[in-house]
Amino acid sequence: MKKLGLIINPIAGMGGSVGLKGTDGVLDKALELGALPRAPQRAKKALEELLGIKDEIEILTCSGSMGEEEALELGFNARLVYEQNCSGTSSSDTLAAGKAMLSEGVDLILFAGGDGTARDMYKAIGDKAVVIGIPAGVKIHSPVYAQTPSKAGELARLYLSGRITKVEEAEVLDIDEDAYRAGKVNTSLYGYLKIPYEKKYVQNRKSGTPMSQQASQSAIAFDIIDNMEDGIYYIIGPGTTTRPIMENLKLPFTLLGVDVLLNRALFALDVAEKQLMDITSKNKCKLVITPIGGQGYLFGRGNQQLSYKVLKAVGKENIIVAATKEKLSQLKGNPFLVDTGDEETDKMLGGYIGVITGYREKTIYKVKA
Repeated sequence: MKKLGLIINPIAGMGGSVGLKGTDGVLDKALELGALPRAPQRAKKALEELLGIKDEIEILTCSGSMGEEEALELGFNARLVYEQNCSGTSSSDTLAAGKAMLSEGVDLILFAGGDGTARDMYKAIGDKAVVIGIPAGVKIHSPVYAQTPSKAGELARLYLSGRITKVEEAEVLDIDEDAYRAGKVNTSLYGYLKIPYEKKYVQNRKSGTPMSQQASQSAIAFDIIDNMEDGIYYIIGPGTTTRPIMENLKLPFTLLGVDVLLNRALFALDVAEKQLMDITSKNKCKLVITPIGGQGYLFGRGNQQLSYKVLKAVGKENIIVAATKEKLSQLKGNPFLVDTGDEETDKMLGGYIGVITGYREKTIYKVKA
């Protein structure tokens, strides 16, 4: 019987929907703003992919919301190897749980969280075990994570059944969250974790924007501005590709947040999901978004304010994708990705979508649900 470790960081991603761009150090504020846990449900989606081999595996996990509840709910044979602190979880719990599983000789560890959780896993186990990350955080730059929770489960099943044997080292990356909330991205490499590797299951590392793309970004911005209609609310997603829209309109903006325009003027700055739901439920809206460089994610990475509820209200036909030709070429023909946490919304977004690549220049690009 194979031993599968399961660690869930239950507070991962809670700061995303309320516009905090992370949860580290701001959990109380996230709860005050109405944030709800998302990591346990995303971990459950991964575990559902393992139900076909549940009699062949033993899940070694942590008490309560760190894994036990989800494993037992789905009927897995689960054994506790770590008892979490009853007053709440912290990085020390992840570290202790990882070390406990290492001492049990696990064949694979599934962990749900974000880049901070990946850092903790690296500190706990280094290169002594094989892992798969279930994406559940706000910022997920590290390529130790699968593309979606379901793909994390699929990859785990294939690895445990011996159908995938290739293992590679993947970077553990994280950013300074305080700087990130201030609109600055300071990314550091902390080490490497071993993952089962199959390209179609794991996400790429996020890539930056070269200076050479700035002229193209400005051309895209002028195209979008020239086509803005009065009376329609324009939701401007995060990123350096959308920034020139605000700069050319001479408006304040949040580089890593979501802003709203009306009649080419600022309506709301750095909005959260709740505000967006209020706006989209009462008004006609268009959403301007750019894919994450190198990864291709449109939704589900760093923009959880744009929840599936917001996207349903906006409608696919009102989503404007902006990307330079250079950014598209970085994807090497791979499709855009969506990971909203809602299968119906992911399917709605799938297929093909128009992409503005310059002034009066547009192409059609595939979106994979």
